[in-house]
Amino acid sequence: MENPGESKWTKSDASSEPFPYCCSACDSSEEPFRGKVFRNRTKARSMSTPSAPCSAKFRRTQSLHGPSPVTTFGPKACMLKNPKAVMHIQDPASQRLTWNKPPKSVLIIKKIRDASLLQPFKELCIFLTQQKNMIVYVERKVIEDPAIANESFVSVKKNFCTFREDYDDISNCVDFIICLGGDGTLLYASSLFQSVPPVMAFHLGSLGFLTPFNFDTYQSQVNQVIEGNAAIILRSRLEVKVVKECREKEPVEETSLIITNGDSEPKHKTMQYQVLNEVVVDRGPSSYLSNLDLFLDGHLITTVQGDGVIVSTPTGSTAYAVAAGASMIHPNVPAIMITPICPHSLSFRPIVVPAGVELKIMLTRDARNTAWVSLDGRKRQEIAYGDSITITSSRFPVPSICFRDPVNDWFESLAQCLHWNVRKRQSHLSSEEEEF
Repeated sequence: MENPGESKWTKSDASSEPFPYCCSACDSSEEPFRGKVFRNRTKARSMSTPSAPCSAKFRRTQSLHGPSPVTTFGPKACMLKNPKAVMHIQDPASQRLTWNKPPKSVLIIKKIRDASLLQPFKELCIFLTQQKNMIVYVERKVIEDPAIANESFVSVKKNFCTFREDYDDISNCVDFIICLGGDGTLLYASSLFQSVPPVMAFHLGSLGFLTPFNFDTYQSQVNQVIEGNAAIILRSRLEVKVVKECREKEPVEETSLIITNGDSEPKHKTMQYQVLNEVVVDRGPSSYLSNLDLFLDGHLITTVQGDGVIVSTPTGSTAYAVAAGASMIHPNVPAIMITPICPHSLSFRPIVVPAGVELKIMLTRDARNTAWVSLDGRKRQEIAYGDSITITSSRFPVPSICFRDPVNDWFESLAQCLHWNVRKRQSHLSSEEEEF
């Protein structure tokens, strides 16, 4: 007879022996790379092409902290685990980048049609190719820009590897990313990957919420990243599924998943996206208010009547959401924000829900017009009655490299934005006084 006081677990079920941490991309027999070259290491695996055990669909969690994020980024990068951490979420100041192999390739994302970035782009490319002997990837439209076609740069351009968005898959080729421009360059880099390599963003644009680095000392800063001496912040993303009914005379995209439900005629198509900032559902060009049903884990919580609704990550809380009246939330807070745009009803205010819940947005039955959805300001498309938008937390965050640490960098970005707005306001007032 079984003793009720005894535990059902045996020693083989739950061992109390401590074990050394090693990420899934590392060989457990070796230490992570910290400025040295190690041999006889197993090949790194990119999470964008998971192996057989990882190919199964992960069950959506309903825990407070949402799904546990993947902590391997691209072919070689991973996050150094803090052995003192008690919970699976580390202290933001202790999140550190490490390499299981020395990085050898880098993707440079440059803001297009910006003449002020030509010289920094050339300097960075020469430094990476000639001094660091790295493989540099750039977009084909960047290399075709006639503004960089001078004689002194021709020899450097010959060593570039180029790619085209939506055509070439470079998931297993890029070890880390360098962005030159504003926040839009990091958003664009996020859209290129499922498992995003570490991103180092230089502030060379208008706003710099997501770009903490100054280009004046780029050589020493890039060296520290290559050596694995850097802090990172894991910026959560949203996994978005747009399900649209297949209607007559409507073209079907090749990347869409067609569902037939056993019939010969396709019923609907599903498009999946990874979103870093926000999902915006608005009324589009129509003059009527939008009417949207908002479901939370299958339960109807409200009907949005107004100009639309914003579903954003903590990273996106400082973008469109804060302009619509939402609070600014630190990127390390596991949450999803729902913000109405000019709501007709005073009862619906911005709300914050736990990461991991599933949101669903559909047109109401009595909606007088269709709606439009955009994802990080891109992929804008019309949503008709019968279509749906499903949003939940993604397992693939964006590892953004910090200048100092996640807390100080965030407050510094807020201060810089405040000063930028003050200077812009003063410049506007001075121009008005001159005209007067």
